Amino acid sequence: MTSSRIARETAKVDNSISQADFVPRRQTRAFAASLRAFAYNGDRTAQEAKKETVKQEELSEDGSALSSASSGSAFDIEDLPFGTPASRKRKKGVDCPSTATTTISTATSSRTSPRKPGVKPSDGAIGKPTKARRQPAKRTVNSAGEESIQAPANWEEIYDAVREMRKEKLAPVDTMGCETLAEEHSTPRDKRFQTLIALMLSSQTKDTTNALAMRRLQLSLPSPGLALESILAVDPEKLNEMIYVVGFHNNKTRFIKAVAIVLRDEYDGDIPDTIEGLMSLPGVGPKMAYLCMSAAWGRTEGIGVDVHVHRITNLWGWHKTNGPEETRKTLQGWLPRERWHEINHLLVGFGQTICLPVGRKCGECALSERGLCPSAVVQKKTVVKRAKKEVKEEGRGEGVVFEKVEDVVVKEEEILAKDVRYLL
Repeated sequence: MTSSRIARETAKVDNSISQADFVPRRQTRAFAASLRAFAYNGDRTAQEAKKETVKQEELSEDGSALSSASSGSAFDIEDLPFGTPASRKRKKGVDCPSTATTTISTATSSRTSPRKPGVKPSDGAIGKPTKARRQPAKRTVNSAGEESIQAPANWEEIYDAVREMRKEKLAPVDTMGCETLAEEHSTPRDKRFQTLIALMLSSQTKDTTNALAMRRLQLSLPSPGLALESILAVDPEKLNEMIYVVGFHNNKTRFIKAVAIVLRDEYDGDIPDTIEGLMSLPGVGPKMAYLCMSAAWGRTEGIGVDVHVHRITNLWGWHKTNGPEETRKTLQGWLPRERWHEINHLLVGFGQTICLPVGRKCGECALSERGLCPSAVVQKKTVVKRAKKEVKEEGRGEGVVFEKVEDVVVKEEEILAKDVRYLL
């Protein structure tokens, strides 16, 4: 039987390699390389292929080929053994030339933005920006053992940005907050009492619901309306019916009746004018006491911290606290005193309009846009664009084509919160 020239040459290589005394385990790839060399270049002799195999093995062992590549010098790509990482990393669909001279550099090429082809992320393309780093308040102790709290580094920039955002959007607390619910025509004593009742009803209740319950009390209670005397006279069941819309109305009914008795017996019908006195009342906690002292008596002796203030300041990384009372003590340690009264109203409105407890609107927040909030979230947005589509319609004659404009969902991808606002 007549055999082909390639088969004969392959047999010679097989015999010559099998008789050699340097057949380590790693020569499997080199042997395969020699077969490929004969398949693509039939004019090579077995002896030349053998020499090339030895050369490739020596290069792979001492790493001379890779070292020359890392130094940026030019070399023949055939000098690299087949199956090395250099050959496996070539792009799919691009032929690797067998005789071309190539220079490999250690420099890393810059990637372009996948959303804006041809534009580098550093040139302002939509990409994932560096998140704001948390810079919490720091506690320090001096040589005398006195503890002080150092304010967060960027707190003023965040505070001013929130203040500007609050001017642009009205929040429920602006028109229905506890400070605004007392009747203007009432006496100063009755106004203070109504402010205290509004704060007691506001716990675990939205401002809109609390305003509704307060208005019902002001209109339904007998003369003189919502005052200490009418609360003392009203039946508990009737009072409970009036405030049933608020959260925990059964407990609040009991607390309001008990407070009315304490005010009559111990404070001459008025509310206490100290934090300790206010916190001694049934159902009144630190937040209510500090807010009532500020709104009713006009004295700011502490920060009224509710769930909004506690949640938002922790999202900003100002501190890491476990409850509103711990947050209050931390804030009072470094926040300027002239902002103690304002911060509650500021952050409650911010939490009602933008930084919601569920579904925060980071795409509308200036803090996210400026990279000031370390808790800015990523939202999913379906990208829809208007597209023209050629449609052939039967009954309009042969070859009649008209354009139909329709909404086409291009893709659904994750878009950074700061960029969502451009797609709304």
